[in-house]
Amino acid sequence: MPDTNGPKSRLKLVLFLTLAGAIGVGYFLLRDVLTLEAMAEQEARLRDFQEHNPIFSYFVAFAVYAGVTGLSLPGATVLTLFVGWFFGFWRGVVLVSFASTTGATIAFLLSRYLFRDAVQSRFGERLEKFNKMLERDGAFYLFTLRLIPAVPFFVINAVMGLTPLKTWTYWWVSQLGMLAGTCVYVYAGSSVPSLQKLAEEGVGAAFSGTQLTRLGTAFVLLGVFPLVVRWILRYFGKVPSVDTEGKEMKR
Repeated sequence: MPDTNGPKSRLKLVLFLTLAGAIGVGYFLLRDVLTLEAMAEQEARLRDFQEHNPIFSYFVAFAVYAGVTGLSLPGATVLTLFVGWFFGFWRGVVLVSFASTTGATIAFLLSRYLFRDAVQSRFGERLEKFNKMLERDGAFYLFTLRLIPAVPFFVINAVMGLTPLKTWTYWWVSQLGMLAGTCVYVYAGSSVPSLQKLAEEGVGAAFSGTQLTRLGTAFVLLGVFPLVVRWILRYFGKVPSVDTEGKEMKR
């Protein structure tokens, strides 16, 4: 039999070597910029700018987050951790909570009014399932989907835009449903020490005592939160899950 894996293997090898080479060249060119001390200096400038321009900085972060989620771009989780790290827990929760809901609503409206045909073609079968579940459980179905991070939010935003669900209902249910997960991820980000602290005290000194406790708590919450939510929803018989093809099912 012909070796069908040969060309694919060679292509993967070429891509790997190209990526490794690009990373190596990039590190060589930016090695002075990527040191902890250099990044700590950049962080200090950024925090100084935020201190002198708090409203503008908050608005920019809000707009970037809403834009990323509204256009269904990857990176929302990293942005959430960054916001928690940079703005702290409480301000970070407020920003991410409203920005993520704003972005989700933008994606919802784009799907409904601009990309209806494309979404219908791509997610037609899932749309049928969503409509059936909304008829049975109403907005609570959306609430359960928002609670479980394993369900891709971009799919929810796109498909829900084609359902009869009202925009206001979609907004407030999403706001409420995503709040718990937002708190967990923002707390995880806020538990990471600043680069300035790492540069001044060293990694060992910065990650000690209370800091380690906070980080440990954050990691536990990140791992346990989806399991707890699933257990609670399963207890009430309201657990949506995703099969291997990403199709919504009901357990």
